Amino acid sequence: MNSYLSEFTEYLAEKKALARNSLLAYERDVRGFYAFLQEKGITDFRDVTKTEVVAYLLALKNQDKSAATVNRKLASLRAFFQYLESYKGFAQDPTEGIKSPKIERKKLEYLTVEEVEKLLAQPDDSVKGRRDRALLEVLYASGMRVSEVAAIDLPNINLRIGFIMTGQLSGKPRIIPLGRPARAALETYIYEARPVLLRNRESEEQALFVNYNGERLTRQGIWKIIKENAKAVNLETKITPKTLRNSFAVHMIQNGADLKTLQELLGHEDLTATQVYLSFSKNRIKDVYDNTHPRA
Repeated sequence: MNSYLSEFTEYLAEKKALARNSLLAYERDVRGFYAFLQEKGITDFRDVTKTEVVAYLLALKNQDKSAATVNRKLASLRAFFQYLESYKGFAQDPTEGIKSPKIERKKLEYLTVEEVEKLLAQPDDSVKGRRDRALLEVLYASGMRVSEVAAIDLPNINLRIGFIMTGQLSGKPRIIPLGRPARAALETYIYEARPVLLRNRESEEQALFVNYNGERLTRQGIWKIIKENAKAVNLETKITPKTLRNSFAVHMIQNGADLKTLQELLGHEDLTATQVYLSFSKNRIKDVYDNTHPRA
């Protein structure tokens, strides 16, 4: 595999004049497919058929990879097998005839800044309320996925500096800054509310967010908390598991964040997934132009 792949990337560099980042993306995509093949007991690319390629694409879809990411990986595999067929004597290209997944342009659900402030102000000062406020603040301040927030452990947080580390399980850790309101809410929760949820007993539970049994909150538990608080302020119809993440991204773009930084904060593997938020920067660009160009 390594010889085929190294020769393929050399071909792309010399014949296609691709940039280093593009070459690395092709290599990463082919290696990911090869790892999938090994799990199926296939170690020779000559044994790959359309069945294996389709199975791989379905596996990616089941991992919640976006259609844009699946399309890119399929394009990488198509280029790789076309190279093997043209230059290495392979009898067939197993990607031939496989259609790229259709990218659906779904309406992007997000909250306005005023709606977010309304939602964050909803939890009361009870033990549960302090936990819920900290949870909602972290979701909006970080743009993290609900599953990532559920996986946060206490050692992943540094309140003094103000950051959370996530993504360790996926092998792609990233550090996300936290603003003052989120840090304050977390500090109150960690030192005043969390011990009560743990029933003030010595516990080995490392999860940041816990339920009434002192156990880690699940994705479903977090989603229930979001819905409860959204319903209380009449925002239930606008809320999905991704709403606060989308709101984070839209508000960042509207306030001038660049796409690459936003990609890193969101943990998107492919910049294409981040570009869906780009349209929300148009009004911002117009405002900047109107306020700065001499002949605007």
